Amino acid sequence: MTPAVDAPAPGRAKRRYPDTKVGLLMVVPAVVLLGIFVIWPVIYAIYLSFHNWSFYKDPVFVGIRNYSFVLRDPLFLAAVRRGFIFVLMVVPIMLVLGFLFANLVVSVSRRLAGVLKVSIYVPTIISSVIASVIFWIIYNFPGGLLNAILALFGIKAVAWIGNPAWALAAIAVPAIWLGLGLTSLIMVAALVDVPAEFYEAASMEGANWWQKTLYISLPQMKNILLYLLITGFVAALQQFELPLIMTGGGPVSSTTTPNLYIFNQFRTNMNAGYPIAAALLIFVILGTVSALMFRVINSEKVVD
Repeated sequence: MTPAVDAPAPGRAKRRYPDTKVGLLMVVPAVVLLGIFVIWPVIYAIYLSFHNWSFYKDPVFVGIRNYSFVLRDPLFLAAVRRGFIFVLMVVPIMLVLGFLFANLVVSVSRRLAGVLKVSIYVPTIISSVIASVIFWIIYNFPGGLLNAILALFGIKAVAWIGNPAWALAAIAVPAIWLGLGLTSLIMVAALVDVPAEFYEAASMEGANWWQKTLYISLPQMKNILLYLLITGFVAALQQFELPLIMTGGGPVSSTTTPNLYIFNQFRTNMNAGYPIAAALLIFVILGTVSALMFRVINSEKVVD
């Protein structure tokens, strides 16, 4: 005999998902703000990029002329190339240092690990402007702190931010310093999440640190590394404050990054549609390279 099943109470079906309307209502402010401050400005920027426009006259439609001028501007192409060089200077070193520091943190006692995590995170909360001033003092020629240390070893003073051969690398150092803290802590969290049984089994098989890193740590951190690679690429290519304050883009434009180029054009070019077109091209470059990274580096979850 089939047991009787109680009929659902009246109104239960309607109360099954009581939080749906509340959830949608809570999302509305975020959607409205996103539309006002992100979606609409992007649409309007695209519109203005096809116009000859300034603050003193109405927009005049010019088609793709702004984009054509930007792509034929050797200063823009040089800024983009310089931006990619800056990415290569910053991101790989930051990832390697962050990974080594994360391994150090997970291998020491809990109390010492707390001290290390706090100390590495301190630069993250420092403003880029303050960091620029600090490193300008360090690099100052001829009486900066770095040159004073080199003088102790009989090495002549170097114009670190006044020499085109050294200026971009000199700016890369504070960029690494500012980004290392967050990168390290994210890697610490990723390493802690790796099951300890994997390392124990590898130790029983006689694996050394390099083998554990190559066959356990890095594969298990694959998605985290992909995230840090893309965010590091985007942040480095969009670097603006450090070259603006430390060098102003010089000497001889050797530290003019893409964003600084756009900023300079916006200040000096009467046609505001030109820097807007340049900014949208940088946006396309960022999106394209990020998509290629996702494509080349498979981000599927590692199967235990």
